[in-house]
Amino acid sequence: MKNIDGKQISNLIKDELKNEVKKLSQEGISITLAVIQVGEDPASTVYVSNKKKACEYIGIISKSYELPSNTSQTELLDLIKTLNLDKKINGILVQLPLPKHINEDEVIRAIEPKKDVDGFHPENVGLLSIGQKGFVSCTPAGVIQLLKRSNIEIEGKECVVIGRSNIVGKPMSMLMLRENATVTVCHSRTKNLKEVTKRADILIVALGIPKFITSEYIKEDAVIIDVGIHRGEDNKLCGDVNYDDVINKVSAITPVPGGVGPMTIAMLMNNCIESNAIQK
Repeated sequence: MKNIDGKQISNLIKDELKNEVKKLSQEGISITLAVIQVGEDPASTVYVSNKKKACEYIGIISKSYELPSNTSQTELLDLIKTLNLDKKINGILVQLPLPKHINEDEVIRAIEPKKDVDGFHPENVGLLSIGQKGFVSCTPAGVIQLLKRSNIEIEGKECVVIGRSNIVGKPMSMLMLRENATVTVCHSRTKNLKEVTKRADILIVALGIPKFITSEYIKEDAVIIDVGIHRGEDNKLCGDVNYDDVINKVSAITPVPGGVGPMTIAMLMNNCIESNAIQK
């Protein structure tokens, strides 16, 4: 059994990106990410702080826009418009969730697709679905890197994705197709879930229920990627997979914490650097 170490792999990627930024700066090119946070959601504040730290380490300039929770949708859209037009800004990231009075979909659509480093804009989602170059949602992109850098064969493998969210499930299934896996997507209405998941060589779990997947759902020597993250009653972090229960049955697994999580920020940084090429 092999623990897939997302911390180690993400550090490796960040070091590669740091060298890339160094080369760009020698050519007189700097990369700037604008991060917008509306309100003071504690989890969002932690994420934003982690993103700033990663930018600092890699050499990306980060500009913060911390707006009060009563900011109107118009004010937010005006700021995005200004950043879209600012040639010095390569990437724009709006930290989700937004306060209830702001329409997230409209905000995502307002970001210039070539600056949408989160990969959420419908244009980037469309490019992914037809196999063309654009920004890819950071968590699914991170999962691909985890598999590849752990020397886990994807091509020709049976892959089951549990979850069909726009941020993880759907782009994940398209990326696995792009890597020539045979992909099945399961969700809350899937019948006989255990029968389907037991076929998986690679099982990617993003369903949002703590420790839901037990050894009954997996076949011997499967590879498990656990995208879920929850804080249990004991205040410890856990995923959607019951790690202790499946550990002796799998060939490789991502732990929570320290698996998929660190990869999301590494891939965001990667998107920021790619933005330079996309915007030319």
